[in-house]
Amino acid sequence: MPYTIEPLSKNQAIPSFYELLAPVYKILSHTPPLTAKGDRQLQMTFEHQLKALIFYHLEEHSSGSHLVQVLGKDDFAKREITPPDGIEKSSFFDAINHRGLDQLLYVFEKLQAVAAQTLPKKHAHLGDIVSIDGSLIDTVLSMHWADYRDGSKKAKAHLGFDINHSIPTRIFLTDGKGDERPFVSKILSPGQTGIMDRYYQCHKDFDLWQTEGKHFVCRIRKNTRKTVIDNRPVNSDSSVFYDATVRLGTPNVNQTKNPVRLVGYRVDGKKYWVATDRYDITAEEVAYIYKLRWDIETFFGWWKRHLKVYHLIARSQYGLMVQILAGLITYLLISIYCRNNFNEKVSIKRVRELRIKIKNEAGSFNFDTLTQNDFKEQRKNHDYAKT
Repeated sequence: MPYTIEPLSKNQAIPSFYELLAPVYKILSHTPPLTAKGDRQLQMTFEHQLKALIFYHLEEHSSGSHLVQVLGKDDFAKREITPPDGIEKSSFFDAINHRGLDQLLYVFEKLQAVAAQTLPKKHAHLGDIVSIDGSLIDTVLSMHWADYRDGSKKAKAHLGFDINHSIPTRIFLTDGKGDERPFVSKILSPGQTGIMDRYYQCHKDFDLWQTEGKHFVCRIRKNTRKTVIDNRPVNSDSSVFYDATVRLGTPNVNQTKNPVRLVGYRVDGKKYWVATDRYDITAEEVAYIYKLRWDIETFFGWWKRHLKVYHLIARSQYGLMVQILAGLITYLLISIYCRNNFNEKVSIKRVRELRIKIKNEAGSFNFDTLTQNDFKEQRKNHDYAKT
């Protein structure tokens, strides 16, 4: 069943903000608890941490320090996001770099399932297709773990992107030199089809994925050696000029053990060679599936530009993963919000409208007249510990 948002309390101070967060509150009651190390009580609960990070990405803050400054001065942020006693800068960055990763992974996984139920499926006839790619993240020289090259430090995010619903599915983080190919098996589930560029070409992996029951549509290098087993007829009016069952690679060296289907097609005079184990679709559909791979590039560009997910607020690998997961969660929440309110996909137009709406609601609400009892009453409907 599609996800529906329950009505908000009529006393809710900022209804748009909590409408955005409503799917998360369905999940928080089942999230593994965040516990303090030692006897010292946590200054920030996981709920505070999550809301602060969503607020960071939604409002495009320029840095973690700027966010902490806003959390300490803005009436809306002080009432709706931070702990009752506020949050110190050192406590905020300690939380980002050392706590909440397991909880964020849990929320991301569950929210991704909610989004998949809510959003329409655009290419159902092509099966469960997932684009896979890596994205380099500029870091700083003090981040020694982010090995890339002399004088340059980078991390790499390895992402699976659900093409049918236009949402991220799984994420892994390595240093900038991290090999992308081993993450295909981790990102794909049996029955899914991974869409990959030629950098993922590996004949042993083609055999492995078939053994695992995971499908692939992967561009290969044009000079790859092929041994033809069977040719299929192609339509002279089609962009497809080649369709055959082959073994790829040099015999007794790197040849695939299992045959694969190889499709060749032209776009604007350029030839593309795509290997797949999908025999249930036409050659033209194989070519179309590979074209859909670019959706992940569009997502990376939009996500980085409009949610500022690569403006670093953490220096550790743990903290960077916390920040990236929070950015993905924010994107999923916006996707659900746009679908429920406008029957549309994510757009910067709707995100800007939401930002303005939240600010207008916060500006029109007199926080100074809100008594502590009123505050507790309006919060209880959204307090996952009490649901």
